Amino acid sequence: MAIDRIFKDEASEEKGERARMSSFVGAMAIADLVKTTLGPKGMDKILQSTGRGREVTVTNDGATILKSLHIDNPAAKVLVDISKVQDDEVGDGTTSVVVLAGELLREAEKLVAAKIHPMTIIAGFRMAVECARNALLEKVVDNKGDTEKFRSDLMNIARTTLSSKILSQDKEHFAKLAVDAVMRLKGSTNLESIQIIKKPGGSLIDSFLDEGFILDKKIGIGQPKRIEKAKILVANTAMDTDKVKIYGARVRVDSMAKVAEIEGAEKDKMREKVEKIIGHGINCFVNRQLIYNFPEELFADAGVLAIEHADFDGIERLALVTGGEIASTFDNPESVKLGHCDLIEEIMIGEDKLIKFSGVAMGQACTIVLRGASHHVLDEAERSLHDALCVLSQTVNDSRVLLGGGWPEMVMAKEVDALARKTPGKKSLAMEAFSRALLAIPTIIADNAGLDSAELISQLRAEHQTEGCTAGIDVISGSVGDMAERGICEAFKVKNAVLLSATEAAEMILRVDEIITCAPRRREDRM
Repeated sequence: MAIDRIFKDEASEEKGERARMSSFVGAMAIADLVKTTLGPKGMDKILQSTGRGREVTVTNDGATILKSLHIDNPAAKVLVDISKVQDDEVGDGTTSVVVLAGELLREAEKLVAAKIHPMTIIAGFRMAVECARNALLEKVVDNKGDTEKFRSDLMNIARTTLSSKILSQDKEHFAKLAVDAVMRLKGSTNLESIQIIKKPGGSLIDSFLDEGFILDKKIGIGQPKRIEKAKILVANTAMDTDKVKIYGARVRVDSMAKVAEIEGAEKDKMREKVEKIIGHGINCFVNRQLIYNFPEELFADAGVLAIEHADFDGIERLALVTGGEIASTFDNPESVKLGHCDLIEEIMIGEDKLIKFSGVAMGQACTIVLRGASHHVLDEAERSLHDALCVLSQTVNDSRVLLGGGWPEMVMAKEVDALARKTPGKKSLAMEAFSRALLAIPTIIADNAGLDSAELISQLRAEHQTEGCTAGIDVISGSVGDMAERGICEAFKVKNAVLLSATEAAEMILRVDEIITCAPRRREDRM
């Protein structure tokens, strides 16, 4: 009996079979949870938080769904993590990663039950992944040289990414927005300079891309509404420090005249500061903090447009876009870099007034304004667009492209199967399992569309026996279709990341043979 007492009272451990069972089951449950969101006919999930306000999120993005879940099962957490990493790394394929890892484990479970050692399975999986990657590498298309073709590739990728999201109805429109925005980045993957503004009202098709920078602020009273050839000073400084408002400061005066003197002194200090700022030769002043009414008057008199409370990401971006720097002291004007743009004007979107900076120094920046019926729609549209932007910006750098619609999985499965037949020993069983797991992705895409997956997959497999075949699942017509013709493309980088992450996660979970859960801390009674 004494041996059992290594752990504290509440701690529990699961060994061998039970531990493996529990981790397999947890991981498969997570995979089943998101697998209905896969593919163009995938469904959305409503996530309702139990916090204050009971916020509701409607989403189809695997990473968003899994991020919002609170999960107890340790193996399931591994899957949540890989989907997060996939989201940060390439932006799309978050659902596929989880589904693939889940399927690999489902197959591995059968092998473990058949008394094959997990290490053997892992060795088999490793060989299979190598083989699958090489199969993809042989089939990639790279149109980097030909701008027209490359642009159409990007359009196809954007359409394919968006077709499983809420934007699928207007995917032409949004694919164009996304490609335009990314082409302006000229190869940087920094999505900071693409700003997305969400304004409820209108419908999704009213969304547009603006080649400039839009600041979600109003122009102050009595100030010029429109400035051409603007010189902009972006600042982060308090325009109210010059009032006597130190906490608990008491000023005793013996007459009202003295109060007036103090106020006069305050005004003079403010005026001095404003004059220093105007001394930079600017005609637009954007501040992160507030500007008092008095300095605002002074700015208006000098014909300078003053914008207060521009939020932090607002001014950071503005500085980035106009090529200025954020200043906080104004004593030596020659060292401050001012921002420039051709025109500042006020525009209306819906019923909100916004300030638009056009003709900015950095051509990379642009603003996408999303319109939609409700906040939920807008949030989801933003997530979908963000996915598309991520994938596109990655593709601009790594321009290798594959066909979509279950085609890459079929190609990989075929190669892996061929390798398994040549490999002696138990590893070959693991490889066959790997190819079955790959086939699960097209199967699920077909299932979500309500098609007869078994029939379709066997047809696909037969088609893929011929060299240079481009067949995949055409969900719209519900049959095997030609992916090249339909223009269904995916980025190689996404597929590659999916393959590697899913296999590594599955390996990690396979290696587990014991789960030790710690005892919860007891709260001492302080009574």
